Amino acid sequence: MNQLSDRINNLSTSATLAMAAKARELRAEGKDIIGLSLGEPDFNTPDFVKEAAINAVNENYNSYTPVDGYVELKDAIITKFKRDNELEYTRSQIVVSTGAKQSLFNIASVMLNDDDEVILPCPYWVSYSDIVKLNGGVPVEVQTDIKNDFKMTAEQLEAAITPKTKMIWYSSPCNPSGSVYSKDELRALADVLQKHPNIYVVSDEIYEHINFIGGHFSMAQFNDMFDRTITVNGVSKAFAMTGWRIGYIGAPEWIARACNKMQGQVTSGANCIGQRAVITALEADPSRIKYMVDEFKERRKLILGLLEGIEGFKTNEPEGAFYVFPNVSAYFGKTIKGKTINNATDMSLFLLEEALVATVTGEAFGNPNCIRISYAASQEHIIEAIKRIKTALS
Repeated sequence: MNQLSDRINNLSTSATLAMAAKARELRAEGKDIIGLSLGEPDFNTPDFVKEAAINAVNENYNSYTPVDGYVELKDAIITKFKRDNELEYTRSQIVVSTGAKQSLFNIASVMLNDDDEVILPCPYWVSYSDIVKLNGGVPVEVQTDIKNDFKMTAEQLEAAITPKTKMIWYSSPCNPSGSVYSKDELRALADVLQKHPNIYVVSDEIYEHINFIGGHFSMAQFNDMFDRTITVNGVSKAFAMTGWRIGYIGAPEWIARACNKMQGQVTSGANCIGQRAVITALEADPSRIKYMVDEFKERRKLILGLLEGIEGFKTNEPEGAFYVFPNVSAYFGKTIKGKTINNATDMSLFLLEEALVATVTGEAFGNPNCIRISYAASQEHIIEAIKRIKTALS
C-alpha cells in the first residue's frame, strides 16, 4: 500500500537536479560527461566574502538567528535595494530565507488559497509551477515565442487574467531564456494590472547583476506597483554562492510579516555564517563581481557563434543570466542513431547518451520545443560540448 501523500506523489522531480544526477551516474561509470545543465556559476566565491565568513566563525557566530534575518543583514539589503534599484524598504519589509527558493515557497504559502490562479509566462524557472501547486494554486501558463525573446506581452497578460487570478510570477533576467524585461515592457504589463488591483506580482531578480544590456529595472520601481510587488533576490548567482543558501525578499509589510510567521514554523532563521558573509557581499560595490559578468558575456558570444553552425537549432541572443534556450523542434519526429526524437525531453536524453553533454529539457520550464544549455562552464568545455552535439546530430 502506498502510504505517501497525494501531495508528494503528484510533485514533479526537479528536472535540472534530475539531469545533474543522471550525469553524475554516467561519470561514475567512467563516461566523460560535460555538464551544461545546472544553473550554477563555475567561479569560486570571492575571497573577500569568504574572509567575512571566516571572521564570523572566529567571532563565534553559532547561535540561532532571528527568523527574518540579522538586523545588520537587513540593513545591508535595504542599502542594496536603494543603491541598485531605487527602492525604499524598511526592516519590517525584509525577510531573509534559506535561499531564494524558500523565499518563493514562503510567498506561495502565505498568499495562495485553493484554486487561486498564478500566471506564469513561459518559459519559467523550473520550480515555479510545482511551488504553486503544492500550495493549492493553479499555474496558468502563457506561451511566449523566441521571435519576441520569450517575453509576455500586455495583450497576452490581459487574455490570461480571470476572476481567479491572484498573482503573476516572472524572472528578469529570466531562467531559462536569459530574457530581460525593459522598463517600457514592464510598464505595459503594469498598465494591465492597474485594471485588476487584486493581482500581486512576484519579481524574481536573482540574476539581476548578470545583465549584458547595461540596465536592470524592477516592477516595484513603479509607484503604483510598489505595494503589490514582492521582489525576490539573493546571492547565489551574482556572487557564486549557490551553496551558502541565502535569499531574501522586499515586500509590503503585511506580506513580509506573514512570511516571517510561516518561516518561523518551518526552518526559522537562515544559517548564521552565511548571513554574516552576505552582509559583506551586499555592502560591496557591484563592480567587484564584474569580472564574472564579463566572462559570462564572452562565453555567450562564443556559444551563440558555435550554435549557429548546428542546423536545426534556432537561437536568439539572451540579454542576461548564463543560458541559451534554442528551439530544437526541427528535429522532432526524426530518428538519429536508432533513436526517435519526439520532443525536447528526447533531445536532452539523446544529447546526454550520444554526445555525452548534459542539458535540460524545455518541458520542465513550460516550453516543449526548446532545451536549456548553461554556459556557466569553461570556454574549453563549451567548445567541446557544442562540437559533440553537432557531431551527434549530424
